[in-house]
This record gives sequence, C-alpha cells and structure tokens, in this order.
Amino acid sequence: MKNQEIKFKNQNSGYSILIGKNTLNLLPRKLNFLCPNTKNIAIIIDKKIPSKFKKILKNRLQKYNLLMLPFSSSEKNKSINTANFYLKKLLSKNFNRSDLVIAMGGGITGDVAGFVSSIFKRGINFINIPTTLLAQVDSAVGGKTGVNSIYGKNLIGSFYQPKLVVIDTSFIATLPKKEMICGYAEILKHSIIKDKKFFNWLERNTKFILSKKEKELTYAIKKSCEIKTYFATKDVNEKNLRMVLNFGHTFAHAIEVKNNYSIKTTHGEAVLSGMILATKLSVIKKIFSLKTLNRIKKIYSQNNLAYTYKEFSNKLSVNRLIPYLKNDKKNNDDKINFILIKNIGKTASPNKNKISINNLKKLSAVISQY
Repeated sequence: MKNQEIKFKNQNSGYSILIGKNTLNLLPRKLNFLCPNTKNIAIIIDKKIPSKFKKILKNRLQKYNLLMLPFSSSEKNKSINTANFYLKKLLSKNFNRSDLVIAMGGGITGDVAGFVSSIFKRGINFINIPTTLLAQVDSAVGGKTGVNSIYGKNLIGSFYQPKLVVIDTSFIATLPKKEMICGYAEILKHSIIKDKKFFNWLERNTKFILSKKEKELTYAIKKSCEIKTYFATKDVNEKNLRMVLNFGHTFAHAIEVKNNYSIKTTHGEAVLSGMILATKLSVIKKIFSLKTLNRIKKIYSQNNLAYTYKEFSNKLSVNRLIPYLKNDKKNNDDKINFILIKNIGKTASPNKNKISINNLKKLSAVISQY
C-alpha cells in the first residue's frame, strides 16, 4: 500500500504523521528539512526492539553523533526518576536545543522521551517512532507526555508536540497478541466516540486487524490517527472537547493503579474493560441504548475479548475501584468526571456527567446487572 501522511495543525505548531511500511527510510530526508542544525541525536529506545530495526535507524542517521539510551519499558519505570536519569545524560553530553531526541518504542517510551524533551532546556527537538499498535493509534499523536506517580497515572506531564511522527507498520509483525489487543482497544474507542461508519466497519473487520492483515490494519491506523488528530487539534491542552478521548480511561486507569501496574493486565485490556463499564453507566443514565451496548459486547465476544470485563461483573469488584477513581486527572472537585456516550459516534458533553462517590457506590450494583 502507498504510504499515508496526515497533517497535525493547530495555532501553535504543525507536524506530519507518516504511515506505511518502511517509512523509517524517509527519516533522513525529513530530518534535513525539520532539524537542519541538529548535530547530536539521543535515541531513547525500548530494549525489546528487534536488532534489525536498531541497525536500520543507525544506518539512516550515520552523519549524526548518536547517543543510544536503552529503556526498560514498564509503567513502574515511567517515573520522574527515569526522566531525571535521561536529563542527566543529555546534560553530560552537552546537548542543546538544536539537537534532537528520538523515541523508538511503545507508548511508555514515547511518553518518557517526550516529557524529557519538553523540559530539557525548556524544549529540545523531538521525533516519535512508535513501534506498538497502541502507540501508533493513540499516544504518539497529540503531544501529551508524562510520567506516573504513586498517586496515579500520568499525573506529572506536559503538552509538547513532536517535529514528526513516523509510523512504520513493519514493526507490527513482531508484536504478540496482547500488544495487538492493546492497540485495538484504542481503535475501537475512536470509532465509538466519533465515527459510526468506522464502528460498522470494525464489526466486520476486527478479526483481520487482530490477525495483522496489512490492508485492514493500515486503514484502521489511518482512521484512528485522523480521529485523534481531529480532537487534539481542536483542543490542544485538553480543556474540554479533547477530554472525550478519555472514554473508558477513568475506569481503566483506576484498574491499572489498583493492580499496581501489573503486567497481568495491560493498558489496552484495562481500556476494553473501562469502555464497557462507562457504556453501562451511559445505559443506566438513560442516554445510551442497551441494544447498542450489546452490539459493542458482541464485538468483544466474537473476538475473544470478553474476558477483559468479566472481572467487573459484580458490585464488590466495581466498588474496589472507587478509591482509585478519586485521583483521576480529569477530576476538579469531589465528584468523578466520566466520559459517557449517547450513541455510536457521539459522546455526551465533557464535564456533564460527574458522579459523587456515594452515588457511584449505589450505582455499582446496577452496573453489575448489565
């Protein structure tokens, strides 16, 4: 398939998102234009990246002074201590703002590298090369960077746009099934909040995405990036409209914190669970139909994904999430701010569905009935 290019533009910045097979080969030409004064490049790279991709990247960047900075990607390592470690490396090698940081890895790698880039000398050039499906369809687009704290996920961070995002679909071939499920969760989310036709397409084509069929996979990545770009450009700093991208994530982040970021439950699995819980809340609030909830659940069951929400099918398990829901970054008062949906492709207005802790405890019994 022909390489795709999506333009991210807002009042402050703009950059390209390149999508396709072997798009890494386009990097040198893009660098000459985007970062003409760069001499030094720090590559924060996931240790699990296959060596052939490391070699390709090094070969393409031979004319630069390269600083390879391996990263053990995990939610526990997505911390202020890790960011400080990389900042010290850049300072010790006399990097300046004309130089460049490249992230090569999944969403965690991109979040940490982006955050480091945003605060190093108040901003160094940054390019993101996402290697997982989850990062390609979600975290690499929109400029949100950050690290976790003991109080919750992504509570320390900044908005910082990259110079370029390079989505090379060649990386997908190396991904295990759990990583594919992670990315698919965000693809499905994008369809539910914005695009009914895309959702209808996913009802027929999810199995092809999860089995890595190139045509369907590339289309799904492109559609997701377009939807994410739409919201991120309309509301760069997540003050209102962009908050709908957090559909399912209020519950998901609580699940992850409760489980102490255990690898047993991936971010994508938590999002799949969180979307079902948020959709059930939408049904309870009488703004979404039970029939359409069952359409969503059918996608899960047909593709062996129902296990992601079965754990939260009783009142007790939902109640156990409540202490962790309190610290969600979308909350700005004593109530929990949920993103709910009115129909496939249409969300309820952000900040219109705040639920108190006491009410949520009462609703937890009803949630478990659906």
